[in-house]
Amino acid sequence: MQYEPTLSRAELIAFATKSYFGSVDAKDMAATLACFHDESLLTVQTSFTRHAGKPAIRRMFDEFFSSFETIVHRDFTCTVDEANGRISASFEAVLTAADGSVTRLNNTNFWRFRDGKFQEVHVYMSGANVLV
Repeated sequence: MQYEPTLSRAELIAFATKSYFGSVDAKDMAATLACFHDESLLTVQTSFTRHAGKPAIRRMFDEFFSSFETIVHRDFTCTVDEANGRISASFEAVLTAADGSVTRLNNTNFWRFRDGKFQEVHVYMSGANVLV
């Protein structure tokens, strides 16, 4: 199936860094899930973890959101393939637990779009998998 470009380079970057990570950082489940196509797939490549479909992705985010008091994604470096609806971003994730302990991860995500939403998300995580 050939990709029909629907989002510009700037829109792809804004979708990934502001719409998606902004929603994740706000722990806004509805807005986070709205970023995913109904038949989406999220994999954490570094731990061989796979979440297929919105119900599985919702369960993963329920666990993630409840595990940390604050979630911050920052310092994005993006690479965009506008013609094929793909974007990657390297960034820092700063996760603070209720006890004040902080987990810092340097991650890279790769996204493939379909109909203006994430069809596939592939995560490479520098530490222990927090998306179980």
